[in-house]
Amino acid sequence: MADVAERHIFLLDDEPIVCEVIKETLEGPEIKVSSFTSPAECLVKLRSQRCDLLITDLKMPEMNGIELLTKVKHLTPWVPVLLITGYGDIPKAVEAMKAGAVDFIEKPLIKEDFVRKVESILQQNTSTDPDVGKLLTRTEIKILKLVVEGNGNKEISNLLHRSKRTVEVHRAHIMHKLGADNLVDLVKRVAEMGLVDLETKQEQEGTAGNKQNDL
Repeated sequence: MADVAERHIFLLDDEPIVCEVIKETLEGPEIKVSSFTSPAECLVKLRSQRCDLLITDLKMPEMNGIELLTKVKHLTPWVPVLLITGYGDIPKAVEAMKAGAVDFIEKPLIKEDFVRKVESILQQNTSTDPDVGKLLTRTEIKILKLVVEGNGNKEISNLLHRSKRTVEVHRAHIMHKLGADNLVDLVKRVAEMGLVDLETKQEQEGTAGNKQNDL
């Protein structure tokens, strides 16, 4: 897989032992796995961290798979969701796929089949668009904040002492990373992701490593 060193999987299951087993199965030098037992915690992290695949159990006491899928598709529509389902839950899994899940797999998990399916989804997601979902750089965060406040490219270029063309390029990157087709989509995505105090949030989530990407 190309650029697999950056692949990041989110794993959600209310049983810690299940998370531990699956994490040990998937994690390696090419793949990082972040596990969660709470849907709410997982959704919070989706707002601030890159996720290339979300693997989640269909049935959880706090939130069922369909509800979670709906929230994920509003929050980060580019993230593929793989459902783990028990025997007898196939109709629900089919319903979830109609709602946007990329695939489902039945328990008990067969290691070879499970790993093959995960690798296939990651490969498809990588080759489709490697940039969508990447964290914004500090410059992009500043420009996004100014865009949401209603500033045009010319105003932003004057405020940041950048050329108008540079601002346009950054805006294009922002739209691309957040999966927005137009300004209305961008504003909705910012609201859905809870990006209010953008600069503070970026610092809190420890994304200083992106500084090297700034122009």
